[in-house]
Amino acid sequence: MIQALRSLRRHAFETDVTLKTDAVKLLALTSDRRIKNSRDFARIYERRLRAADGHLLIFAAQNSLGHARFGVSVSKKLGGAVRRTALKRLLREAFRLSQHELPSDLDLILIPQRSTAETASLADYRQSLVRLTNRLARQVSAPQNEPAR
Repeated sequence: MIQALRSLRRHAFETDVTLKTDAVKLLALTSDRRIKNSRDFARIYERRLRAADGHLLIFAAQNSLGHARFGVSVSKKLGGAVRRTALKRLLREAFRLSQHELPSDLDLILIPQRSTAETASLADYRQSLVRLTNRLARQVSAPQNEPAR
């Protein structure tokens, strides 16, 4: 009886660990999701497709990779290196947690707005990211001769 109970506990623990491991893998942010090349940044900026709200300015361009990629640009006007690094980490985390809610064919550059950079939370950035990328996806899919709404 005790042996069966121990076996049952071990199985429950292993199942729980497997579920947690799968969840961690699902939310992992792999290097192929990042834009680091300056040519890619220039290509996205040249496209001039952008959307903004009080928290973020996002530039976008279409890609054919089957998943969204992102880069982060934080101005020195937002503070010293420690503050800028903290903002970059916050934006990376917002993308990591929201990556499965985003359109799958966009390259994005995330730029925090100066007016709310001091007070914006992770939840604020996540909401802005999802809302703005959906708006950009509609603009990308709209025909070029019709204005986007």
